[in-house]
Amino acid sequence: MRQGPLSGLKVVEFAGIGPGPFCGMLLSDLGADVVRIDRKGKGRASPADVTSRGRRSIGMDLKSPDAIEACLKLMEGADAIFEGFRPGVMERLGLGPDVALKRNPKLVYGRMTGWGQTGPYAHAAGHDMNYIAITGALDAIGTTDKPVPPLNLVGDFGGGALYLAFGLLAGVLHARESGQGQVIDCAMSDGAASLMAMFYGFKASGMWNAGRRNNLLDGGAHFYDTYQCKDGKWVSIGSIEPQFYALLLEKTGITDPAFQKQMDRGEWDNLRAKLAEVIAGKTRDEWTQIMGGTDVCFAPVLDMDEAPTHPHNQARQTFVEVSGVVQPAPAPRFSATPGAIQGPPPAIGAHDEEALADWGFSGQEISALRLAGAVTEAG
Repeated sequence: MRQGPLSGLKVVEFAGIGPGPFCGMLLSDLGADVVRIDRKGKGRASPADVTSRGRRSIGMDLKSPDAIEACLKLMEGADAIFEGFRPGVMERLGLGPDVALKRNPKLVYGRMTGWGQTGPYAHAAGHDMNYIAITGALDAIGTTDKPVPPLNLVGDFGGGALYLAFGLLAGVLHARESGQGQVIDCAMSDGAASLMAMFYGFKASGMWNAGRRNNLLDGGAHFYDTYQCKDGKWVSIGSIEPQFYALLLEKTGITDPAFQKQMDRGEWDNLRAKLAEVIAGKTRDEWTQIMGGTDVCFAPVLDMDEAPTHPHNQARQTFVEVSGVVQPAPAPRFSATPGAIQGPPPAIGAHDEEALADWGFSGQEISALRLAGAVTEAG
């Protein structure tokens, strides 16, 4: 029995990389029955494949007409499906939205790409950094010398997977109300642009200057930056509001009157140098003792070995260990219908018979698929 607020939601995922698996993980963590269609072949499950957790895998030969028909039957019983191929691939397989929606008019058909289904770049290859580069996001992140890719957090996962999950659920709500399915064109470039909404508002109001580390929230302000400590480790300080800034000065023992010019941009570099000298006088743990948990808006900068052991993360069980792999727990939290990791990452085809049977295939139909070579061989 699956656990979470999406229990009862049936989703077909066509296996991909990056944001697709992460979207599947999010839906599964909240209870959706996500069946992943993998390319038929051998593929062992690894506990370290965190974003594949919680799904069941059916290994399909998508060159087989029998497998294509089986996929369409799965779509008939699904609330939603999603895929992450380049535009036109699903159509060439015979699994495009026109065919799928004829079989299931209430189906929500999610399409995840970097550039979207249309536009001059639609058929071009790319990665996270490229998708956020055309939105203004990458130009705004980094050092004064160069833009720096913010991991895959802004394009793949923030602008892609989260927007796809949001879009799929919005589409399902509409379909349940109206009986009408639809196609969700989820472009990571669109999502990254959407994430920049506040900053485009800042720009329009004159609150944002061109250039990195030249603004309130990009490390330009001395009171919103990271600082290296005596032991070489780092802390983050975000004392924007006047009362928080006053507390920062109190906790650091700073009495220099120059710091009263908090919002004087012309003083920021000078004040940063002075604050850096103060912070360098103590270790990260010493500053955590002084400022941790206060309204300074402070936190130690932890690496991935340290983060799971931080007292706040431990108190909230933000990280869990499954099969020896430390990984983030399901989020967000629900008071009445808490989510859960529904199972380990599956090997390719590990659930052919089980998942097909649960989704309405008879034993005879499953045997016929095996005989035709459309799904993974038994055993």
